[in-house]
Amino acid sequence: MISFKQLPIEAKAAVAAGVVFFSMMLSRSYLAEKLDFRMRRWLLRLQMALFVNTLMLMGSLHVWRSTVTTFTRSSAASSFCFMLWKIAVLVFLALAHSSFFTLLFLVAEEPYLFSLAAYTCLGAYIILIFFLFTLGSVEQAYKFLAGRGAKAGTGNKNRTAMKPVLAVLLTVVLTVVGLLNASQPPTVNSVEIPVHKLPSTMNNLKVVLLSDIHLGPTVGKTKLAMIVRMVKALKPDITVIVGDLTDAEAKVIRPAVEPLGDLHSPLGTYFVTGNHEYYTSDVSNWFELLKSFNIQPLHNENVKIVSPASTSDWFCLAGVDDIEADVLRYSGHGMDLKKALRGCSSEHAIVLLAHQPIAAKWALQERPDVNLILSGHTHGGQIFPLNAGAYLLNPFFVGLYKVGQNTFVYVSPGTMYYGIPMRLGSRAEITEIILRSP
Repeated sequence: MISFKQLPIEAKAAVAAGVVFFSMMLSRSYLAEKLDFRMRRWLLRLQMALFVNTLMLMGSLHVWRSTVTTFTRSSAASSFCFMLWKIAVLVFLALAHSSFFTLLFLVAEEPYLFSLAAYTCLGAYIILIFFLFTLGSVEQAYKFLAGRGAKAGTGNKNRTAMKPVLAVLLTVVLTVVGLLNASQPPTVNSVEIPVHKLPSTMNNLKVVLLSDIHLGPTVGKTKLAMIVRMVKALKPDITVIVGDLTDAEAKVIRPAVEPLGDLHSPLGTYFVTGNHEYYTSDVSNWFELLKSFNIQPLHNENVKIVSPASTSDWFCLAGVDDIEADVLRYSGHGMDLKKALRGCSSEHAIVLLAHQPIAAKWALQERPDVNLILSGHTHGGQIFPLNAGAYLLNPFFVGLYKVGQNTFVYVSPGTMYYGIPMRLGSRAEITEIILRSP
């Protein structure tokens, strides 16, 4: 029987990842009630950082072998430039691995340069792994089609050497493009949506949708102030924030949140939790902070949005907690659609705020009379090649969907980005939704 010491290092990393994951499950099941919020928060984040890093170790070994070990037998291996290259690859991998620890130590009013560098390397790491795998697969397919009997020669060696070079060049180009794309202000996307049973006095009501701002290691006060200025310029009747506003505790990042105090919509500004709010383990403090800025959290509850032209005309605006609260066993929280829609009848239009598209799907299965659901979460995949995974994992990906006869779902691609300050194959968005009365 093979002992643990005899296992290849990739297998050891996989075992370590399994151990960390098992400890996370035990912590959620048996320690949740025994630890205070602060200790639970640190433990969860530390476990998550360790879990991701053990998984990344397998990819990092492949990157090192492809970009360094492959060339150790070449004539350039003893050169000073090759030594610099090895140091550069090592620093690159170290920064990528350290990105997940910045949530524990480097969150402030504005992003630290180290955090931006670490998350940029993480984005480049994902792209590089993809191209190394893809080009490696193409190489193996070529060898298979060329025939197993083909002799290894200079041509094969050149192709093997070209694979990491091409992967690195593509990664550098796409990283620069992704950084430039994400550095631009969010685009304003105007969408007209017919809402069944919306009173005629509320025709052309303007709702501005924000989602996935992710205040934390790489998004700070300057970015949020820019978003608030853009929202104010649109002059919305209602502003809604559908989750993942933050990745940090309210006390730590409070100065960065101050621009939200300048949001003034005549019919109110509303907020529902996303999965990342529950990762902070600080939802109650976030609710209190948002209320101090006149932003109303909809914690499985609803409000009547009354027409300025007639007090007898109104529609129901409801919000549900994110479904991750149930997974984390977050006390007093979790998606409760019945509670959220209590008092909302099909006689009036119903608009629901639900962070994850899967929650939107579940809500429509239970209450098909909901007329409009506003979600986020997917980021449009944020960067290539994650777009495909996000598309496959969510019932609604990005944009407007019609479900049934009188129901629409709109999924925002996010107003900023999570961690990695890059956008590839997606664009940050502030959505201006014009509600139309049929």
